[in-house]
Amino acid sequence: MKDFRYIDGVASIALEAKTCVGCGVCVQVCPHQVFTVQKGKAVFADRNACIECGACAKNCPVDAILVTPGVGCASLMIKRWLHEKGIPVRLGGGTGCC
Repeated sequence: MKDFRYIDGVASIALEAKTCVGCGVCVQVCPHQVFTVQKGKAVFADRNACIECGACAKNCPVDAILVTPGVGCASLMIKRWLHEKGIPVRLGGGTGCC
């Protein structure tokens, strides 16, 4: 999903650098390479790639990441991306959101 793009400038994700211990779990669990670790701390590699799925926040052992769902919906965004790539998915009715 490397070429997947969200809506630039709207992701609600926040990273508390002072709290981060640089374990790299966020890098491992993020499906969109939003994070990288530099100088022993996680930093944003591509903040606008965040789809607010919450995997990073849920898995961060020190709660250094906060994600509040905003204008997007990870489930719907992923389904649309897969559909655009020609991968069969059921988009469903309504918003199809989470």
